[in-house]
Amino acid sequence: QVQLVESGGGLVQAGDSLRLSCAASGRPFSSYSAGWFRQAPGREREFVAAASWSGGITTYADSVKGRFTISRDNAKNTMYLQMNSLKPEDTAEYSCAAGPSWKTSTHPNEYDYWGQGTQVTVSS
Repeated sequence: QVQLVESGGGLVQAGDSLRLSCAASGRPFSSYSAGWFRQAPGREREFVAAASWSGGITTYADSVKGRFTISRDNAKNTMYLQMNSLKPEDTAEYSCAAGPSWKTSTHPNEYDYWGQGTQVTVSS
């Protein structure tokens, strides 16, 4: 098993940047693919970005492509989400998740482990 803890959320203005971190403990993080998801009040959980176990393959939601960058440092058992040019519509609780190493999925049901989430609020 792996335990995940997110950090780095906060209140920022539109156009600002934030970097979220996801710290993993337990089984080596390199054993898993990993992703970021977000959920705004009254809305379903939404895929944001995902990275393969090595970080060599990444995929993004169209809504964040070109603004967000997912990366991971397996030596530090940590994954990151660099968020630039933030918009009010990016406001949500952001969660990291870990899943099977052999696929990099955009579907939350294919992830086995989840963190508690960190809130990102972007004011206009």
